[in-house]
Amino acid sequence: MKNENNKTQTDGELPQPSSRDLRGRQSVRATFKLSSKAIETMSAVSIHLGIKQKSIFDHLVEDIRTLEMIARDVQEGKIDLPSRVQKTFVLSRRTLDCLERAAKNYQASRDALVEYSIQRLLPVIKKEKKKHRMRKELLEQINLFLVTGKQILEAGQEALGEEDPVFDEFARAMTNLMAARESISEFINRGRIIERF
Repeated sequence: MKNENNKTQTDGELPQPSSRDLRGRQSVRATFKLSSKAIETMSAVSIHLGIKQKSIFDHLVEDIRTLEMIARDVQEGKIDLPSRVQKTFVLSRRTLDCLERAAKNYQASRDALVEYSIQRLLPVIKKEKKKHRMRKELLEQINLFLVTGKQILEAGQEALGEEDPVFDEFARAMTNLMAARESISEFINRGRIIERF
C-alpha cells in the first residue's frame, strides 16, 4: 500500500514525456542552399567549440521568436542571399517543424531563414577569435615558464637527488604542467580554424 502511494505521488509530481516530445527529438536530414560562408561558419564553431553541428543547428533554429524576427526581415525583402551551394544537415524533427512553420507563416524561404540564423554565430566567432589570440600568447608564456622550470628541475636533481621529497614534489608539478600544456596546445590547434574569419 505504501509503495502504491509513493508511486502515485511520484507520478503526480514528475512531468511525463509525451510521444510527441520524444518524436520531436528524432534526428532527420534536411538539405538547404546556403552560402559557403554560412557552411564554413557552422563548421568552424562546431570544430572550435567541440559541439556537434546538429546541436548548434537545433539551438539556432528552435529559438522561434528569433526565427520569426528573421522571417519578417526576409518577408520585407531586407535580406539578399548570396550565391549558394547545397548542404545537408542532421537536425531534430522539432527544429525542422519550427523552420517550416516560420517559413510558411511568413512566406519566407527556408534557405534564407537558415542562412541568417547561422549569421547569429558571427559575434561568437569574433569573441572566440579574440580569446584565441590571448590563448596563443598565454601558451607562449607557459612554454617560457617550462624552459625555466626544466632548468630548476635539473638543478634540483643535481643538488638534492631524485629521492628528495622537495625534488619529487616539483618533478610531479612539472609533469602536470607539461600535460596541461599539451591539452592547451591541442585546444589552440583546433581553434586555428577561426583565424581566417
